[in-house]
Amino acid sequence: MSDASSGRISKARRQHLVGRLLGEHEVTSQEQLVELLALEGVSATQATVSRDLEEIGAVKVRVPGVDRLVYAVAELPRDQVVPADHLRRVLGEWVVDVSSSLNLVVLRTPPGSAHVVASALDRSGLEGALGTVAGDDTVIVIAAEPTGGAELAAHLAEIAGQ
Repeated sequence: MSDASSGRISKARRQHLVGRLLGEHEVTSQEQLVELLALEGVSATQATVSRDLEEIGAVKVRVPGVDRLVYAVAELPRDQVVPADHLRRVLGEWVVDVSSSLNLVVLRTPPGSAHVVASALDRSGLEGALGTVAGDDTVIVIAAEPTGGAELAAHLAEIAGQ
């Protein structure tokens, strides 16, 4: 009996399939993902799916206009730079408030959306931004010297269309 027919596939193939399923379905729970994998002939436990989601960088995001959270994976691999249009779209759709203090910028997002914004910023290569820390609905952006928080906040607000 082969690995595929027995429901076993390599970790890399399973994680690739998980990413594909997240792109094709609005997956709201790990249990739903276990069921979708089973429909593809792949046996996986909830614990395995949980680890896979973490390792591929999947996060729960709020569906715009709907009160529902779904799993999503960043659109581009981590080693690629996000195009300016993508950053503009992400900030425009997900950033609801921008404020600053010294060398910090605080971006507010809807609940469950901060990781999407932080990931886009981290991969944007935005001049003056050293890095981000994301919570559930808040992203802290560390500004480089001499840019400072106020100047970076103004630039991010402009990109977001605020």
